[in-house]
Amino acid sequence: MGVRKQQAGDREFHDFVVGRWPRLMRTAFLLTGEQHAAEDLVQSTLEQVYVAWHRVAVADAPEAYVRRVMINTHARRYRRKLREFLMPRSGDAGLAREVADTGDRIAQADDRHTLLTALAELPVRQREAVVLRYWEDLTETQTAEAMGCSVGTVKSNTAKGIAKLRAVSGLAEKVMQGGRT
Repeated sequence: MGVRKQQAGDREFHDFVVGRWPRLMRTAFLLTGEQHAAEDLVQSTLEQVYVAWHRVAVADAPEAYVRRVMINTHARRYRRKLREFLMPRSGDAGLAREVADTGDRIAQADDRHTLLTALAELPVRQREAVVLRYWEDLTETQTAEAMGCSVGTVKSNTAKGIAKLRAVSGLAEKVMQGGRT
């Protein structure tokens, strides 16, 4: 019976990973700024989640649990002073670029390069807040849970991040040309 239960758990985990992989990769890319670092972050996150899958699978929101593990893993790496790049370096020209989901509203911006460069300039906590609130479309409460902070901290980091993005020359013009205000 134990082997069958383990196999069922493995199958459940596999199905979860296959179904969520694109979204996990997108979030990781936005947090780390580099394709390879994003892949490493997702793999590290999934390793941790697999070990605890029996608890995660019965949770009310397994995806929220995984997102929280990803944010914590990313934060630990940042604390170690890992250097982050949002845009690939010139020698990385052959790397595959992130492909947006068809419903991704941000992908409709005329110039993703300007947006990604602007995101790269944000401090990590502000970037996390902006990515989770506007890319992942989480509520302030869900974002606070994912980041391990208060709703007020999320509001503050989001407001500061958005203000910095609005101040980026070129970005506001691109958004305005695209019919947004």
